[in-house]
Amino acid sequence: MERWQRQALQRGDAASAELAMALVDEGPQGPVIHAMNRAARLAGVTLGARLTDMRALVPGLRVDHADRAGDRAALRQLALWARRWCPWTAADAPEDSPAESHGLVLDTTGSDHLFGGEPAMLAEMEGALSALGFTARLALASTWGAAWALARYAPPRSLLRGVDWANSPMLMQLPPAALRLEAETVLLLNRLGLRQIKAIADLPRLSLARRFPRHDPARNPLIRLDQLTGHLPEPVCPPEAPPLFRADARLPEPIFDPTNHLPELCQDLCDQLARAGRGARRLSLTVYRTDGETSRIEAACASASREARHLAFLFRDRLEKIKPGYGFDLISLEAPLTEAMTIRQPDLAGETETTLELAHLVDRLAARFGSKALTRLEPAQSHIPERAEASRPALAPVAPQPLPATERPQRLLTPAEEVVVLYAVPEGPPAQFQWRRRTYRIARYQGPERIAPEWWHDRPGTRLRDYYKVEDAAGHRFWIYREGLHDDGRGADPRWFLHGVFA
Repeated sequence: MERWQRQALQRGDAASAELAMALVDEGPQGPVIHAMNRAARLAGVTLGARLTDMRALVPGLRVDHADRAGDRAALRQLALWARRWCPWTAADAPEDSPAESHGLVLDTTGSDHLFGGEPAMLAEMEGALSALGFTARLALASTWGAAWALARYAPPRSLLRGVDWANSPMLMQLPPAALRLEAETVLLLNRLGLRQIKAIADLPRLSLARRFPRHDPARNPLIRLDQLTGHLPEPVCPPEAPPLFRADARLPEPIFDPTNHLPELCQDLCDQLARAGRGARRLSLTVYRTDGETSRIEAACASASREARHLAFLFRDRLEKIKPGYGFDLISLEAPLTEAMTIRQPDLAGETETTLELAHLVDRLAARFGSKALTRLEPAQSHIPERAEASRPALAPVAPQPLPATERPQRLLTPAEEVVVLYAVPEGPPAQFQWRRRTYRIARYQGPERIAPEWWHDRPGTRLRDYYKVEDAAGHRFWIYREGLHDDGRGADPRWFLHGVFA
């Protein structure tokens, strides 16, 4: 939820913290609550509940779609960021697990003394995550399972150490859900009267082993209990860090201007990118001053590039922003964001690709006027035509979006203009319409294409649309739609609008 709030703040459409807000995901019986803010939680909204039930409870509930794939990608990036405390970090987000069980797992063995001890290390982690805009519940224990349970069901920043830590009341009095079991298994344990981990541990293992699958940890409390107490190993397997593309220039004596060293650094960086088959999307030039301070400037590319001259040009008008202080003796050029890039062959006439020239132009304009001065349109996930494209910064990565399966006009009217239509039957196609004081008699038509309102965006009572592609006797093609149906209970007679003109 906090990730969605940060994105909304960047887009400029962030809602008030006092407004109940929830993210929904598709469930077996319709949309269900995936995440919510504090206002929605105080209003009575619960995780996993059906959206229809929660809207009946909170009529003013604002909803949006959850981005599970984006959340998992952000969690993986956060796991790499957490390596500042220890090298063994991983994202704990199984594919079929609910979002509230996701988190980070860190093996801090041998690292806590670097931060003043375990309590001080947990306090520093909480402060660093808070600075990023994330609320965190932290705990530290000898096993992955114990730390997971304490982080979610024990007081914040709980520590579980000692000789007999596995039999600690802090751990044994937790509910069965703290064993990372699926909901059906937890419900079965509660029906059997096993409402604490201690009750499960005290039962004969043979009687429980017969009731649960032997090789499914999420459905077998004995496996989870052994992982919790350390009888079954569960090591942290961190993913490999992404490759680092960086070129350094170490100088024998301090200087104040990196201009002369920039072409060589760009060429070195481009050689590294070429060997890996990558191209730079973002660049970072850092100088390390003799007084221990650093100064950094950044640049970005509209498309992946590994042309040394072009990358050096992006910094030409920005080098004056570097604060050299008393001089610097180390210059570092890094590509923190890269993309796969294949070798492009020029055409038979030896001409360069037009799209590449356009990308270079965008890069140079952004370097001159700033990245926020240029925007582009890209497809968006929406069936409503006016919402099917969104304005994004020109240098932002392009997210692949599916294009509409049906043909759309190249020119849309914003907003759609109301027209007067004559038709043979109430729900049938138009026969003639009048637009801007001119009458068009329809010779051919195609449709209707029905587009229903988006319940997560539109207000209650919004009417559906029936779109028609029409052509008059002169060959002019238009895109018009009827808003609403007769006797649909959502207003007066349907209205007609011209929304687009085909080329």
